[in-house]
Amino acid sequence: MSDEAVDAAKMPLLDHLIELRRRLMYCLLGLLVLFFISYGFADEIYAFLVQPLADILQDLGGERRMIYTALHEAFFTQIKVAAWTAFFVGFPLIAMQVWLFVAPGLYRNEKAALLPFLVATPVLFFLGGAMVYYFIFPLAWKFFLSFETVAGAGGLPIQLEAKVDQYLSLVMRLIFAFGVCFELPVVMTLLARVGMVTSAGMKDKRKYAIVAAFVAAAILTPPDVISQIGLAVPTILLYEISIYAVRIVEKRRGDPEPEEDVDDGDDEEESGRADDTAPA
Repeated sequence: MSDEAVDAAKMPLLDHLIELRRRLMYCLLGLLVLFFISYGFADEIYAFLVQPLADILQDLGGERRMIYTALHEAFFTQIKVAAWTAFFVGFPLIAMQVWLFVAPGLYRNEKAALLPFLVATPVLFFLGGAMVYYFIFPLAWKFFLSFETVAGAGGLPIQLEAKVDQYLSLVMRLIFAFGVCFELPVVMTLLARVGMVTSAGMKDKRKYAIVAAFVAAAILTPPDVISQIGLAVPTILLYEISIYAVRIVEKRRGDPEPEEDVDDGDDEEESGRADDTAPA
């Protein structure tokens, strides 16, 4: 056990709480700084988030716009954009502070084992956000805009005039949902390291995981097939990757190979042979 781990083990509860408060203060200070920086670039960030919709509306032609219906809505939209950006960009900072709080109580080999997860966590989170922005948004927005209609005889056209706050709330929720779902391999691997899950158990629960993935997608995404499948299918694939990652952890730990199921017919045949060879 390292000297730091020994010192952490001897640290009284009050010192742990003081250290926790210090890490939380660093997180809050970092998020506050990122918030003010993001607020200075709120217009550019807003333009980036609305770009997938703007590209599709440009292809449709005509003069299109986004609206707000309350006097304070545009101001609070910029506040929301800045706060969301601060949390999204500050995710690695939060993960680092959690690591610095936990690391002194770990063995040297445990630090070496957990460090790759610290690196993989923000990478997978940003990868999930990039996937929904570059692949899901264009498909989903085209689907929703396909319900626009031109004016018929004596009728009125149906045309989208999206509200700024509603659009941004949807975009931010989807980006965070995909980012969190992409953390599945990291979470399951860490649970395997502490013995809470096994690869055999995950294989047995695969059908329940598939159902749970579609249920979560239905809750977190809009009521359209594209975004729901776009979240559920990657989640299922990540679950399969998690099974492989958990099996690697088990092999390194020296766990035996999971036993394969034997058919009932084979069992009956073996028992019949045993009865034939048994002495009268």
